[in-house]
Amino acid sequence: MSSAPTSLNFLITGAGRGIGRGLSRLLLQRGHRVFLLDSNAEELQHTVTSVLAEIPRTRYSHSLTDLRKPSEILSAVAQVAEFFDNKLDVLVNNAAVTSAVGGSDFESLSLEDWTASLETNLTAPFLLSQACLPMLKARGQQNTSAGASGGSIIHMSSTRAHQSEPNSEPYAATKAGLLGLTHSMASSLAPLGITVNAILPGWINVANESKEADERGARWEDGLTEADHKWHFSGRVGKVKDIAAAVEFLAREKFVNGQELVVDGGVTKKMVYDE
Repeated sequence: MSSAPTSLNFLITGAGRGIGRGLSRLLLQRGHRVFLLDSNAEELQHTVTSVLAEIPRTRYSHSLTDLRKPSEILSAVAQVAEFFDNKLDVLVNNAAVTSAVGGSDFESLSLEDWTASLETNLTAPFLLSQACLPMLKARGQQNTSAGASGGSIIHMSSTRAHQSEPNSEPYAATKAGLLGLTHSMASSLAPLGITVNAILPGWINVANESKEADERGARWEDGLTEADHKWHFSGRVGKVKDIAAAVEFLAREKFVNGQELVVDGGVTKKMVYDE
Protein backbone atom coordinates (compact mmCIF):
# COMPACT_ATOMS: atom_id res chain seq x y z
CA MET A 1 0.00 0.00 0.00
CA SER A 2 1.37 3.41 -0.99
CA SER A 3 1.63 5.90 1.83
CA ALA A 4 0.12 9.37 1.65
CA PRO A 5 2.50 12.19 0.73
CA THR A 6 4.05 13.88 3.74
CA SER A 7 3.53 17.35 2.32
CA LEU A 8 0.47 18.79 0.60
CA ASN A 9 -0.22 22.05 -1.24
CA PHE A 10 -3.03 24.08 0.36
CA LEU A 11 -4.89 27.17 -0.84
CA ILE A 12 -6.68 28.85 2.08
CA THR A 13 -9.01 31.83 1.84
CA GLY A 14 -9.60 34.23 4.71
CA ALA A 15 -6.07 33.41 5.84
CA GLY A 16 -5.17 36.79 7.32
CA ARG A 17 -6.88 36.31 10.66
CA GLY A 18 -9.13 33.99 12.65
CA ILE A 19 -9.44 30.31 11.75
CA GLY A 20 -7.75 30.86 8.39
CA ARG A 21 -4.64 32.39 9.96
CA GLY A 22 -4.32 29.71 12.62
CA LEU A 23 -4.94 26.96 10.09
CA SER A 24 -2.27 28.32 7.74
CA ARG A 25 0.27 28.55 10.55
CA LEU A 26 -0.38 25.02 11.83
CA LEU A 27 -0.28 23.45 8.37
CA LEU A 28 3.01 25.18 7.61
CA GLN A 29 4.43 24.03 10.95
CA ARG A 30 3.44 20.47 10.02
CA GLY A 31 5.47 20.61 6.81
CA HIS A 32 2.84 21.52 4.23
CA ARG A 33 2.96 24.37 1.70
CA VAL A 34 0.29 27.07 1.83
CA PHE A 35 -0.95 29.90 -0.37
CA LEU A 36 -2.84 32.49 1.68
CA LEU A 37 -5.65 34.67 0.32
CA ASP A 38 -7.28 37.55 2.17
CA SER A 39 -8.92 40.89 1.40
CA ASN A 40 -7.59 42.68 4.50
CA ALA A 41 -4.20 44.12 3.57
CA GLU A 42 -3.17 44.98 7.14
CA GLU A 43 -4.00 41.56 8.61
CA LEU A 44 -2.51 39.64 5.69
CA GLN A 45 0.74 41.62 5.76
CA HIS A 46 1.04 41.15 9.52
CA THR A 47 0.50 37.41 9.15
CA VAL A 48 3.16 36.89 6.50
CA THR A 49 5.77 39.21 8.04
CA SER A 50 5.28 38.48 11.75
CA VAL A 51 3.22 35.36 12.44
CA LEU A 52 5.00 33.30 9.78
CA ALA A 53 8.40 34.96 10.20
CA GLU A 54 10.11 31.68 11.15
CA ILE A 55 8.70 29.76 8.15
CA PRO A 56 10.91 29.61 5.01
CA ARG A 57 9.39 31.80 2.32
CA THR A 58 9.72 28.99 -0.21
CA ARG A 59 6.94 27.20 1.68
CA TYR A 60 4.23 29.82 1.36
CA SER A 61 3.01 32.75 -0.68
CA HIS A 62 0.05 35.11 -0.49
CA SER A 63 -2.25 37.38 -2.45
CA LEU A 64 -4.42 40.32 -1.47
CA THR A 65 -7.69 39.32 -3.11
CA ASP A 66 -11.25 40.62 -2.99
CA LEU A 67 -13.35 37.48 -3.34
CA ARG A 68 -16.36 39.53 -4.41
CA LYS A 69 -14.53 40.33 -7.67
CA PRO A 70 -14.34 37.40 -10.11
CA SER A 71 -11.44 39.00 -11.97
CA GLU A 72 -9.36 39.09 -8.78
CA ILE A 73 -10.20 35.45 -8.07
CA LEU A 74 -8.89 34.46 -11.50
CA SER A 75 -5.75 36.53 -10.99
CA ALA A 76 -5.11 34.93 -7.60
CA VAL A 77 -5.60 31.42 -8.96
CA ALA A 78 -3.04 32.16 -11.67
CA GLN A 79 -0.55 33.10 -8.92
CA VAL A 80 -1.40 29.91 -7.04
CA ALA A 81 -0.80 27.83 -10.18
CA GLU A 82 2.61 29.41 -10.66
CA PHE A 83 3.60 28.91 -7.02
CA PHE A 84 2.51 25.26 -6.87
CA ASP A 85 3.60 24.37 -10.41
CA ASN A 86 -0.03 23.74 -11.37
CA LYS A 87 -0.57 21.06 -8.70
CA LEU A 88 -2.97 21.85 -5.86
CA ASP A 89 -3.87 19.21 -3.27
CA VAL A 90 -6.42 21.03 -1.14
CA LEU A 91 -8.62 24.11 -1.55
CA VAL A 92 -10.05 25.36 1.75
CA ASN A 93 -12.90 27.84 1.18
CA ASN A 94 -12.75 29.47 4.59
CA ALA A 95 -13.34 33.21 4.00
CA ALA A 96 -16.66 34.60 5.18
CA VAL A 97 -18.42 37.80 6.10
CA THR A 98 -19.25 37.37 9.78
CA SER A 99 -20.29 40.94 10.65
CA ALA A 100 -23.91 40.14 9.82
CA VAL A 101 -24.17 37.71 12.76
CA GLY A 102 -26.05 39.54 15.48
CA GLY A 103 -26.06 42.68 13.35
CA SER A 104 -29.11 44.30 11.81
CA ASP A 105 -32.47 42.86 12.76
CA PHE A 106 -34.28 41.08 9.96
CA GLU A 107 -36.68 43.95 9.35
CA SER A 108 -33.85 46.39 8.61
CA LEU A 109 -31.41 43.96 6.95
CA SER A 110 -30.11 45.68 3.82
CA LEU A 111 -29.72 44.11 0.41
CA GLU A 112 -26.11 45.33 0.45
CA ASP A 113 -25.31 43.31 3.58
CA TRP A 114 -27.16 40.28 2.23
CA THR A 115 -25.29 40.46 -1.08
CA ALA A 116 -21.89 40.89 0.60
CA SER A 117 -22.45 37.65 2.49
CA LEU A 118 -23.80 35.81 -0.53
CA GLU A 119 -20.91 36.82 -2.79
CA THR A 120 -18.17 36.14 -0.24
CA ASN A 121 -19.52 33.11 1.61
CA LEU A 122 -21.15 31.18 -1.24
CA THR A 123 -20.41 32.56 -4.71
CA ALA A 124 -16.66 32.85 -4.12
CA PRO A 125 -16.29 29.17 -3.08
CA PHE A 126 -18.09 28.18 -6.27
CA LEU A 127 -15.88 30.39 -8.46
CA LEU A 128 -12.65 29.37 -6.70
CA SER A 129 -13.49 25.69 -6.90
CA GLN A 130 -14.23 26.00 -10.59
CA ALA A 131 -11.04 27.96 -11.30
CA CYS A 132 -8.87 25.51 -9.35
CA LEU A 133 -10.16 22.37 -11.11
CA PRO A 134 -7.21 22.08 -13.52
CA MET A 135 -4.76 22.09 -10.60
CA LEU A 136 -6.84 19.66 -8.54
CA LYS A 137 -7.10 17.28 -11.49
CA ALA A 138 -3.34 17.54 -12.11
CA ARG A 139 -2.74 16.38 -8.55
CA GLY A 140 -4.47 13.09 -9.40
CA GLN A 141 -2.56 12.60 -12.63
CA GLN A 142 0.73 12.38 -10.74
CA ASN A 143 -0.58 9.60 -8.48
CA THR A 144 -1.85 7.12 -11.05
CA SER A 145 0.30 4.29 -9.63
CA ALA A 146 -1.79 4.40 -6.47
CA GLY A 147 -5.05 4.74 -8.36
CA ALA A 148 -6.39 7.97 -9.81
CA SER A 149 -6.87 10.44 -6.98
CA GLY A 150 -7.51 14.10 -7.51
CA GLY A 151 -7.33 16.85 -4.93
CA SER A 152 -9.76 17.82 -2.20
CA ILE A 153 -12.10 20.77 -1.72
CA ILE A 154 -13.16 21.67 1.80
CA HIS A 155 -15.92 24.20 2.39
CA MET A 156 -15.87 25.81 5.82
CA SER A 157 -19.52 25.90 6.82
CA SER A 158 -20.78 26.34 10.39
CA THR A 159 -23.08 24.78 12.95
CA ARG A 160 -25.17 27.87 12.23
CA ALA A 161 -26.15 26.10 9.00
CA HIS A 162 -28.44 24.00 11.23
CA GLN A 163 -29.23 26.31 14.16
CA SER A 164 -29.36 30.06 14.70
CA GLU A 165 -29.68 32.94 17.09
CA PRO A 166 -31.64 36.06 16.10
CA ASN A 167 -30.38 38.32 13.33
CA SER A 168 -28.02 35.96 11.55
CA GLU A 169 -29.93 35.38 8.29
CA PRO A 170 -27.13 36.14 5.75
CA TYR A 171 -24.57 34.03 7.57
CA ALA A 172 -26.88 31.08 8.31
CA ALA A 173 -28.32 31.03 4.79
CA THR A 174 -24.93 31.06 3.09
CA LYS A 175 -23.42 28.48 5.45
CA ALA A 176 -26.41 26.22 4.79
CA GLY A 177 -25.96 26.87 1.07
CA LEU A 178 -22.41 25.55 1.34
CA LEU A 179 -23.79 22.21 2.48
CA GLY A 180 -25.88 21.90 -0.69
CA LEU A 181 -22.89 23.00 -2.73
CA THR A 182 -20.81 20.32 -0.98
CA HIS A 183 -22.89 17.28 -1.83
CA SER A 184 -23.74 18.48 -5.34
CA MET A 185 -20.08 19.18 -6.16
CA ALA A 186 -19.06 15.84 -4.64
CA SER A 187 -21.42 14.12 -7.07
CA SER A 188 -20.25 16.14 -10.06
CA LEU A 189 -16.52 15.89 -9.37
CA ALA A 190 -16.33 12.26 -8.23
CA PRO A 191 -15.47 11.04 -11.76
CA LEU A 192 -12.41 13.31 -11.60
CA GLY A 193 -11.27 11.76 -8.32
CA ILE A 194 -11.86 15.05 -6.47
CA THR A 195 -13.50 14.88 -3.04
CA VAL A 196 -15.67 17.69 -1.68
CA ASN A 197 -16.56 17.89 2.00
CA ALA A 198 -17.68 20.48 4.53
CA ILE A 199 -16.46 21.25 8.03
CA LEU A 200 -18.98 22.76 10.44
CA PRO A 201 -17.08 24.49 13.26
CA GLY A 202 -18.87 25.28 16.49
CA TRP A 203 -17.29 27.66 18.98
CA ILE A 204 -13.67 27.83 17.86
CA ASN A 205 -12.09 30.60 19.90
CA VAL A 206 -9.86 32.70 17.64
CA ALA A 207 -10.01 36.01 19.48
CA ASN A 208 -6.20 35.84 19.70
CA GLU A 209 -5.72 35.32 15.95
CA SER A 210 -5.40 38.92 14.77
CA LYS A 211 -2.87 41.76 14.59
CA GLU A 212 -4.54 43.70 17.39
CA ALA A 213 -4.54 40.65 19.66
CA ASP A 214 -0.86 40.01 18.94
CA GLU A 215 0.04 43.59 19.83
CA ARG A 216 -1.59 43.30 23.25
CA GLY A 217 -0.23 39.82 23.89
CA ALA A 218 -3.59 38.07 23.97
CA ARG A 219 -3.69 34.38 24.84
CA TRP A 220 -6.13 31.75 23.55
CA GLU A 221 -7.78 31.37 26.98
CA ASP A 222 -8.34 35.09 27.57
CA GLY A 223 -12.01 35.91 28.12
CA LEU A 224 -13.11 32.28 28.42
CA THR A 225 -14.84 31.15 31.60
CA GLU A 226 -15.11 27.78 33.29
CA ALA A 227 -18.77 27.72 32.26
CA ASP A 228 -17.78 28.24 28.62
CA HIS A 229 -15.60 25.16 28.72
CA LYS A 230 -18.09 23.03 30.65
CA TRP A 231 -20.73 23.79 28.02
CA HIS A 232 -18.87 21.39 25.72
CA PHE A 233 -18.86 17.59 25.98
CA SER A 234 -15.13 17.86 25.30
CA GLY A 235 -14.64 19.97 28.43
CA ARG A 236 -13.23 22.96 26.58
CA VAL A 237 -13.95 25.51 23.90
CA GLY A 238 -12.59 24.69 20.44
CA LYS A 239 -9.11 25.52 19.21
CA VAL A 240 -7.77 26.07 15.70
CA LYS A 241 -5.85 22.81 16.04
CA ASP A 242 -9.21 20.99 16.10
CA ILE A 243 -10.04 22.43 12.68
CA ALA A 244 -6.54 21.66 11.40
CA ALA A 245 -6.97 18.01 12.40
CA ALA A 246 -10.27 17.84 10.52
CA VAL A 247 -8.75 19.50 7.45
CA GLU A 248 -5.82 17.09 7.33
CA PHE A 249 -8.16 14.12 7.74
CA LEU A 250 -10.40 15.19 4.86
CA ALA A 251 -7.38 16.06 2.73
CA ARG A 252 -6.03 12.51 2.95
CA GLU A 253 -9.09 10.28 3.42
CA LYS A 254 -10.45 9.84 -0.10
CA PHE A 255 -13.27 7.46 0.89
CA VAL A 256 -15.03 10.31 2.74
CA ASN A 257 -16.89 12.40 0.18
CA GLY A 258 -19.87 14.76 0.20
CA GLN A 259 -19.97 14.76 3.99
CA GLU A 260 -20.53 17.25 6.80
CA LEU A 261 -17.94 17.01 9.57
CA VAL A 262 -19.11 18.81 12.70
CA VAL A 263 -16.29 20.05 14.95
CA ASP A 264 -18.05 21.57 17.95
CA GLY A 265 -17.07 19.62 21.07
CA GLY A 266 -20.47 17.95 21.05
CA VAL A 267 -22.51 21.11 21.68
CA THR A 268 -25.08 20.48 18.94
CA LYS A 269 -25.84 17.08 20.47
CA LYS A 270 -26.45 18.48 23.93
CA MET A 271 -29.99 18.49 25.32
CA VAL A 272 -30.69 21.90 26.84
CA TYR A 273 -33.53 22.75 29.21
CA ASP A 274 -34.53 26.10 30.65
CA GLU A 275 -33.63 26.29 34.31
